[in-house]
Amino acid sequence: MRHKGVEGAVFCSREMKTFSSYKIKDLVLKNRVVMPPMCMNMAEDGHPTDFHYIHYGNAALGEIGLIIVEATGVTPEGRILERDLGIWKDDQIPGHRKIVELSKKYGSHIGVQLGHAGRKCGISSLTTLAPSAIAFNEDYKLPKEMDLEDIKRIVEAFKAAAVRSLEAGYELIELHGAHGYLIHEFLSPLSNHRTDAYGGSTENRVRFLKEVTKAVKSVLPENFPLILRVSAADYVEGGIDIEEMVKIIHLVKEDFDMIHVSSGGLHVNQKINVYPGYQVKFSEILKKECGVETITVGMITEVDQVEEILQNERADLVALGRVLLRDPFVLIKEGRGHVTPLFAYKRGFHVDWAHRK
Repeated sequence: MRHKGVEGAVFCSREMKTFSSYKIKDLVLKNRVVMPPMCMNMAEDGHPTDFHYIHYGNAALGEIGLIIVEATGVTPEGRILERDLGIWKDDQIPGHRKIVELSKKYGSHIGVQLGHAGRKCGISSLTTLAPSAIAFNEDYKLPKEMDLEDIKRIVEAFKAAAVRSLEAGYELIELHGAHGYLIHEFLSPLSNHRTDAYGGSTENRVRFLKEVTKAVKSVLPENFPLILRVSAADYVEGGIDIEEMVKIIHLVKEDFDMIHVSSGGLHVNQKINVYPGYQVKFSEILKKECGVETITVGMITEVDQVEEILQNERADLVALGRVLLRDPFVLIKEGRGHVTPLFAYKRGFHVDWAHRK
């Protein structure tokens, strides 16, 4: 734990759980900190650019245990915005491979979040898809209600994207089932008004996710980690709440190695009481009620917060989002678990990658 040392310097002891290793399948992370997927809107026709190499390379230099690359569209209309990353065609693979190589070179493990924007696709020239013909708000197009052929095509697109992710060298895949995008739209009764096998009961609303998951897992090696990101609450009456999410996770938990627990994003009338660590309670509930391993995220900005969450077993990994955009070297400055004065960064600091060839 942190304690005072000589001349008021703050030290970090080796016992900090934040800096302990963690194993997901055969993937051994050097610490418990995750860079979560955050859209950078700097791609060109879905291709990574120099920005991405610098951005993710910096995270690896900052010794983040696991980097999850931003929401990556499995089809052109699967992007949220036009400059989002994509992995729907083979010529996008080399750019992703370069991200992977840079990150692994400096000791971080790296995965990719595969997703489809659904009705929240903001590219006006493309047809927007959703489980039901309900627009997100007046600024978005009315989406086409997906027929069975559309569903089959998107399931196959996730499968093909998983194959390309493997070819790029990604070590983990996260399916984006949160924040009001396509998988979440199928899960929530607010956006899914279907009367066929894909709507109505919880079991039916989970069907699309299960088909995507089955298709993706069919091309993954046996010990390849697969994560699901969810929004544990819609914050609107009649939508998903934590009790409903517990039911959903019980239905799908055998297919995933971890659940990345976020919230919101589905409805414009959501009312969220935001405060430091406001989503941790959802992770804690799913971990205890469903027996799953979790990643928590949301207004977690200090290593002390990370340590409290881990020590109290409220999550297994902790994602730091905007704080890593401001300072990707925060873990080094906080000591990396060494008995090291935090003021050392003003003079220079020890990093493992500095000695690599």
